[in-house]
Amino acid sequence: QLQLVESGGGLVQPGGSLRLSCAASGFTLDKYAIGWFRQVPGKERDGVSCISSNGGRTHYADSVKGRFTISRDNAKNMVYLQMNSLKPEDTAIYYCAADRNYYCSGYAITLYDYWGQGTQVTVSS
Repeated sequence: QLQLVESGGGLVQPGGSLRLSCAASGFTLDKYAIGWFRQVPGKERDGVSCISSNGGRTHYADSVKGRFTISRDNAKNMVYLQMNSLKPEDTAIYYCAADRNYYCSGYAITLYDYWGQGTQVTVSS
């Protein structure tokens, strides 16, 4: 069974940090660009960051640039999202998704073939 599983979410105070992980099972990630998305109830799922299949290229939404860092370890079949200087507006369910393209092609939902179930991130004092 092909699936992605996110972990690492939780409750953190403003200014704090979290590292999200995205693990793949049933397939290897090294031929996929990986995107991180987030969604709050009643709103669309927004792209946060993307990394190319070999990790050589990354992209960040303006709202997280300079605070979040995406990385991957293909040997471990894992992708990470390091989130620093968290703000209350970062509160959302975070999802990782795999795109069969080697390079990031954008954040259109239909580009991505596999999705995880999401992990909740809450930033609150």
